[in-house]
Amino acid sequence: MAAPAERSVLTEAARDRGRAADVLAAGALGGCAAWALISAAAGGGRPEGVLLAVLAVASGYVCGRICGSLVPVATATAMALVGLAGAVASSQGAFGAAVTVATPPGDAGAVTALLVLAAGAACCAASAARRPRTRSALWVLALVIAGVAILLGSVVGFLATLGVLLCSLAAARTRRRAVALAGFALLTAVVVGTGWAVAEQALPEGLSASLEGQLTQHRVRLWQDAAALAKEHPLLGVGPDRFGDLSAAAAQSPVNDGKPHSAPLQQAAEQGAVGVALLGAVYGGLLFALGRSRCSTPVVLTAGAALTALAALASVGNALSFTSVTAGAGLLAGLATARPAVAPPPAAPAVWQDTAGPTRA
Repeated sequence: MAAPAERSVLTEAARDRGRAADVLAAGALGGCAAWALISAAAGGGRPEGVLLAVLAVASGYVCGRICGSLVPVATATAMALVGLAGAVASSQGAFGAAVTVATPPGDAGAVTALLVLAAGAACCAASAARRPRTRSALWVLALVIAGVAILLGSVVGFLATLGVLLCSLAAARTRRRAVALAGFALLTAVVVGTGWAVAEQALPEGLSASLEGQLTQHRVRLWQDAAALAKEHPLLGVGPDRFGDLSAAAAQSPVNDGKPHSAPLQQAAEQGAVGVALLGAVYGGLLFALGRSRCSTPVVLTAGAALTALAALASVGNALSFTSVTAGAGLLAGLATARPAVAPPPAAPAVWQDTAGPTRA
């Protein structure tokens, strides 16, 4: 057992690392807001959507940190139930429009993203629950969420939620969270790189045709327009929310939402290389904060898996265009990086928190 002085030094070092992670995440979000204003001033764009997304993530993150320090398991369970209800409701036409927040009814991207976040919250709560019955009920809830994805016709949602569930189960045996988080970052980079390669038609013909069949030709044309705009305006982009005005593929679509259905490509087209770097910094900052979190490793890796699944969905869809999704992502990240309001006794530490350091399970 560590001596009191040694334990105090380790605790202070963990706090310093946590503060650095908080500063990095806050700086990345602030940079996104500031650069959206700069890009809009240069190109005449409309930065309100970006500012709203930044506000939603920040608000969700703050709420998650507060609730996670007081009632983490209850908050995560409530988030899972609300996310599941929102996904079901948003797929039910007018009824969904009446009860969901900033989520148009029937939008597959929002429905899938909400299911992934709900599954992540349920698995976080299950990983942290003390009572076996409560833990079992929460695992069942995560399975129900995956089943609902099938009932709603979302095969991608089913695979994503099932992947989060399996990662959460495997996280219970994982000791080195940094390696797992690095794997999540690498997976996201592969998905983003593949999407850019599809837009640039840089993949082998057979693989490109296969992916185009899955993505649809219309989405590939949107990506190609975004890549072309990014090449024409590599630094500042054309301005926030201007892709729909300049894309020929978007103009030919009967339902033009003004989005290329890829967050990285949208950032590249509308805010240039700096916008893409800032978007990557937000994701990287959240993973870094998870790596420095005092929460237990299963909770941290479950949240990381859910956020990585969301990042993959956002790379091939418009999931981040919805306030409910961005706020939910911030809330989940806040829950998984929260610190206890009162330090638990050394003899009986809370399951949600990892008092021995950020690298232990």
